[in-house]
Amino acid sequence: MQSLLGLIRRNLLYVYPQSLNFANRQGSARNITVKVQFMFGEDPSNAMPVIFGKSSCAEFSKEAYTAVVYHNRSPDFHEEIKIKLPATLTDHHHLLFTFYHVSCQQKQNTPLETPVGYTWIPMLQNGRLKTGQFLLPVSLEKPPQAYSVLSPEVPLPGMKWVDNHKGVFNVEIVAVSSIHTQDPFLDKFFALVHALDEHMFPVRIGDMRIMENNLENELKSSISALNSSQLEPVVRFLHLLLDKLILLVVRPPIIAGQIVNLGQASFEAMASIVNRLHKNLEGNQDQHGRNNLLTSYIYYVFRLPNTSPNSPSSGSGGLGGSVHYATMARSAVRPASLNLNRSRSLSNSNPDISGTPTSPDDEVRSIIGSKAADRSCNRMSSHTETSSFLQTLTGRLPTKKLFHEELALQWVVCSGSVREAALQQAWFFFELMVKSMVHHLYFADKLDAPRKNRFPERFMDDIAALVSTIASDIVSRFQKDAEMIERLNTSLAFFLNDLLTVMDRGFVFSLTKVYYKQVSSKLYSLPNPSTLVSLRLDFLRIVCSHEHYVTLNLPCSLLTPPASPSPSVSSATSQSSGFSTNVQDQKIANMFELSVPFRQQHYLSGLVLTELTVILDPDAEGLFGLHKKVINMVHNLLSSHDSDPRYSDPQVKARVATLYLPLIGVIMESVPQLYDFTENHNQRGRPSCTAMEDYESEGGSMISQTVAMAIAGTSVPQLTRPSSFLLTSSTNRQHSTFSAESSRNLLICLLWVLKNADESVLQKWFTDLSVLQLNRLLDLLYLCVSCFEYKGKKVFERMNSLTFKKSKDMRAKLEEAILGSIGARQEMVRRSRGQLERSPSGSAFGSQENLRWRKDMTHWRQNTEKLDKSRAEIEHEALIDGNLATEANLIILDTLEIVVQTVSVTESKESILGGVLKVLLHSMACNQSALYLQHCFATQRALVSKFPELLFEEETEQCADLCLRLLRHCSSSIGTIRSHASASLYLLMRQNFEIGNNFARVKMQVTMSLSSLVGTSQNFNEEFLRRSLKTILTYAEEDLELRETTFPDQVQDLVFNLHMILSDTVKMKEHQEDPEMLVDLMYRIAKGYQNSPDLRLTWLQNMAGKHSERSNHAESAQCLVHSAGLVAEYLSMLEDRKYLPVGCVTFQNISSNVLEESAVSDDVVSPDEEGICSGKYFTEAGLVGLLEQAAASFSMAGMYEAVNEVYKILIPIHEANRDAKKLATIHGKLQEAFTKIVHQDGKRMFGTYFRVGFYGTKFGDLDEQEFVYKEPAITKLAEISHRLEGFYGERFGEDVVEVIKDSNPVDKCKLDANKAYIQITYVEPYFDTYEMKDRITYFDKNYNLRRFMYCTPFTLDGRAHGELHEQFKRKTILTTSHAFPYIKTRINVIHKEEIILTPIEVAIEDMQKKTQELAFATHQDPADPKMLQMVLQGSVGTTVNQGPLEVAQVFLSEIPNDPKLFRHHNKLRLCFKDFTKRCEDALRKNKSLIGPDQKEYQRELERNYHRLKEALQPLINRKIPQLYKTVLPAACHRDSFSRMSLRKMDI
Repeated sequence: MQSLLGLIRRNLLYVYPQSLNFANRQGSARNITVKVQFMFGEDPSNAMPVIFGKSSCAEFSKEAYTAVVYHNRSPDFHEEIKIKLPATLTDHHHLLFTFYHVSCQQKQNTPLETPVGYTWIPMLQNGRLKTGQFLLPVSLEKPPQAYSVLSPEVPLPGMKWVDNHKGVFNVEIVAVSSIHTQDPFLDKFFALVHALDEHMFPVRIGDMRIMENNLENELKSSISALNSSQLEPVVRFLHLLLDKLILLVVRPPIIAGQIVNLGQASFEAMASIVNRLHKNLEGNQDQHGRNNLLTSYIYYVFRLPNTSPNSPSSGSGGLGGSVHYATMARSAVRPASLNLNRSRSLSNSNPDISGTPTSPDDEVRSIIGSKAADRSCNRMSSHTETSSFLQTLTGRLPTKKLFHEELALQWVVCSGSVREAALQQAWFFFELMVKSMVHHLYFADKLDAPRKNRFPERFMDDIAALVSTIASDIVSRFQKDAEMIERLNTSLAFFLNDLLTVMDRGFVFSLTKVYYKQVSSKLYSLPNPSTLVSLRLDFLRIVCSHEHYVTLNLPCSLLTPPASPSPSVSSATSQSSGFSTNVQDQKIANMFELSVPFRQQHYLSGLVLTELTVILDPDAEGLFGLHKKVINMVHNLLSSHDSDPRYSDPQVKARVATLYLPLIGVIMESVPQLYDFTENHNQRGRPSCTAMEDYESEGGSMISQTVAMAIAGTSVPQLTRPSSFLLTSSTNRQHSTFSAESSRNLLICLLWVLKNADESVLQKWFTDLSVLQLNRLLDLLYLCVSCFEYKGKKVFERMNSLTFKKSKDMRAKLEEAILGSIGARQEMVRRSRGQLERSPSGSAFGSQENLRWRKDMTHWRQNTEKLDKSRAEIEHEALIDGNLATEANLIILDTLEIVVQTVSVTESKESILGGVLKVLLHSMACNQSALYLQHCFATQRALVSKFPELLFEEETEQCADLCLRLLRHCSSSIGTIRSHASASLYLLMRQNFEIGNNFARVKMQVTMSLSSLVGTSQNFNEEFLRRSLKTILTYAEEDLELRETTFPDQVQDLVFNLHMILSDTVKMKEHQEDPEMLVDLMYRIAKGYQNSPDLRLTWLQNMAGKHSERSNHAESAQCLVHSAGLVAEYLSMLEDRKYLPVGCVTFQNISSNVLEESAVSDDVVSPDEEGICSGKYFTEAGLVGLLEQAAASFSMAGMYEAVNEVYKILIPIHEANRDAKKLATIHGKLQEAFTKIVHQDGKRMFGTYFRVGFYGTKFGDLDEQEFVYKEPAITKLAEISHRLEGFYGERFGEDVVEVIKDSNPVDKCKLDANKAYIQITYVEPYFDTYEMKDRITYFDKNYNLRRFMYCTPFTLDGRAHGELHEQFKRKTILTTSHAFPYIKTRINVIHKEEIILTPIEVAIEDMQKKTQELAFATHQDPADPKMLQMVLQGSVGTTVNQGPLEVAQVFLSEIPNDPKLFRHHNKLRLCFKDFTKRCEDALRKNKSLIGPDQKEYQRELERNYHRLKEALQPLINRKIPQLYKTVLPAACHRDSFSRMSLRKMDI
């Protein structure tokens, strides 16, 4: 009986006396105790020592007492008495209760305890253990003889009872037993089976007597009644119950001479029991949803009856049926399968279908098959002679059927609810079947037999029918019963996986094909196939996880049609010897395409790669969500091969890699969809050859068209529409991009195949590829370089902290959902809107959206598990990342070498080698390990020495890049890298020199590269670079071959130039914190290269970059415009094309400063000289690129008018090229720009200007220099003052720097020589009157500014402010060397002009300003009452000091004596006239705007106005008669007036 779920045997009884009612008993019975005994007979000595003792007593005792309840005739008891039941109980076993009165005061001759009653409970009733709640009558006398077989409820004659035989004693009995089922249905079933085994008839069950002729019906009804039994005993006796049911299937009983077939009934009972367990014990399941009780039964308990390996012969095992029920043998077979399903078909072996069963002898022979004579003692056929004897003895044939065969048959023929129940828990039956098959093979010594002969055809037909119908179930029900079908699909896959181990592989492949056929035909009609494809992926993934997956794919066979349609390979074949076949004379293309021969030969890997192709196809509708799933499947397969010790030998790995060669083509097709890892890099995205058009332009697709014919053999219908595999559809296709993770995994797979594939095979294939396809491969490698670039520990630390933050958000969402703010209704609405389709997996299963609360699947749980990695873990991750980066790059390098070897002999090598160089340079630009760089430099040197013309003639742009990379590595802190980079750079120069006795190109490129490096790199180490330059110089000096040439001198000259640039670098580092000084320095360096256009361009771009960093977009745009001007100048020299700009002149409208880029002087170099203007920008495309960048920067600066001017130059170029697409884009951007001008009218601000003067020797070059600084809009004087004071204070010391607060001219003599003085003044743009005609808009008044003005008030006695009649004003006009905005934010002041205004002129200016304010406030649209009232209040309000009235009284009360002032007097008089008119207009306007609450205020304003007007009247009307005399034709007095007074006359 040890089949009890791994528990030890238990057989315990717990007795709970509860209460006693002696209220109606005569006599003394108050202090009552109960003695409990377990008796095996009536004699007092028959008490058994089976009652567990208390802690301080013996282990077992014969009796137990309850505590005495004092003076209570109706006591309650609270004891628990634990009894160990004997294994075998008879009718005489019973519990005896004796009640005692205990006297508290012992009297002489009276006993301490007096018996006052007796009662008992027989242990067995109709053969079943008696338990439960009892209310027993109590006898006053000792029970009579033979009482134990009767119940106390039976009125025995002549006995006296308490309270007239009523029940007065309450007691409860509970059994915990692994022997007694305590369930009537189970009892009946076990009793009947036992009776069959023992051949004991009739059978007594309770009050029933079952005769042999009625036994069949009773047995069947008891099997079907098992469903009514309680769950708890079913769980406790589960393993025994299943054993008995299986025994009834395998060895049908013979009742009354007839074989009774119980297969169907037993199968139904098993299906029902298994389902009940699953439904009611949900918490007791493993990760795959399998019930633990059932899995433990399959793994540890289940064994085919009659197969005990220890029995000397099968005969002895066949005699005692009970031997086979409860074997706890541990099977050495690995756990079989998972979750599965059903089928409907008829088989001639079905006993329920008309037809006579074969004789037992034939059955045995057909199943077992004859064995060699020396094994006859173990042959089951030896039972045939004794079968009749055994039949009469046990009522059973020794063997009738094999369990797996019967199970398959019953499953195939079952229907209705039984079939549904079996489908629900298909995994259980599949695993039972597989274990039965393995046991059968093992015990029948068939493990060495050929696979085709192991199982009869009948059984294989049943399996095929089963798989077919289950597949059709999956296809037809996957939408309705999503969860169940997912389990079923998985179970079926695990079943086939297990069958691959024991059955003929060709047969299992045919089953897989059946499944694929059904799914494919359904897919053809589905609008959204992602769910079904997801199921098929799961299926394939599980089948492919077989331990002999590689061997199953026949990795060594040639791609010729196989001899049989389903080739089978014996699993006994040694793995290593399987990899020795040669690859000669194979058609290489077939190995790299998913061709029919490939898929026939490598069946499973063909399916895997076909799935990948179908899902990655950008035209495949609705499969986008499965990208991750299918890529992970391939990735996991390759990971398992890589870590498998069987395939560690490189030759073996090469064989494994042949199974995946088409993967390279598949990934090449999906390049446009891969995540662009290059975007984050400082390079400009992918290389140019990946233009989208290229991908669509080629007709010959990488993937064979025949793939569309079939997925699993040629007969399968197409998966989707005919073009599903051809990636050559419409050119403007929108590609959906894979996620970064999926792309990375896909690229890892590619690299694995490239690493392990046979080099010669790859080389042959590369030879067959077109130029376009090879370039596509190079693009892939380029992408790989970016993808696997080493990120460093800091990135991992940052990711770690982000994960923590994310998990907090997830937890908050979870809480929100639990607390109910997201109700079930919203959840349902959200799902119904199809949000599932956008979930990561794309399928309803496994998608996190579709789960309610499956703990193990919620986001936050997964995140919290990987939170807060320790420092060691982060370092470990960084180490792995570094190793992967090196490994990946070395694989890429190896592949590049193979490509070079392949194409070096072909005609199209130039275009390919350019791509190779691109990838090589890109890898140099990324963070790389020293190990990789050493190999990389070696490859680069070989490439340059083999194909020098490639670098110096075709790929000139690459030459510049190479110089930049080499220089960057020349400044590395690692010695080995420096020495390799120096050697490469030196050989590059040497190579260039050998071609034409001059290495002007490399010289120019190196100088430009260093300039670029210096201008942009933050962590550039100048000291290490100087060391590398010294190494190069040493190489040149010791190069004997070239010693007599000019080469060493030229090298020396170059190194000298580089040292000069490095000196500038040192200065730049000093000024790193002073942006103005830094840009000035860069400007100075750029100016030094006026005669070297390439270098000047480099520095202009460095400046543009610096400005962009500081968000000075206008200045950045100017740098780009200057660059474009420079390029245009040289392009116009090279070729005269009408649509191109005619040098810098064309750019005048954008900025007058651009003219400085004109190439007009004599010493300007000619653009066709070697090495001059060779950069990528000195082309038409380069010019367009610069102008587009400039337009973008102007747009960011808000200078939309300038955007228009830039496009005016671009449009003719695109028109000439008939580039409608570009023109459409440009006009779209122009529309945007003009729309913004309209919308942002009055809201744009371009900059604030300050004059900054530096005084003091501490400033060095800056001493006595004045600049106009351009600061961001709305910068206050205090802000710039604080910034400059802080910056220079830090540099020279806070006590040394002093800011001069006024704007008066600085007298150097009065300044402290040891201090540094800064004078900062706010200035405004200044325009002459004639200029104002052209400068109408806000943009006009803030663009191309060269003149600025600031005013300083003063009096003749030195004070700044005085009375009206003594107040003078100084206007200072500054002219800068260039117009703002310029390529820098501060420009030198080159000219200064001062104008002094007399007091009356000051008054005129003030009155004009007031009048303008009034006019503006009056005519403002929409009107602003507050503004209007404020201006009015200041004009006509209560007369204030120096208000309009006082001005009039001071200057207009008398006619001046000096005739020079006549005109000023008159002008002021006219100003007041205008002023009063404007006041009147303003009051009228205000009256129309105010509400009733302000009427009094209006009246007050009007009164004030009338007062003012009256006071001004006499002053305004007084004219100077001299002015109205006849005037000579020439204005003779004009020169007496200052220029200013005339200029400012017109308003």
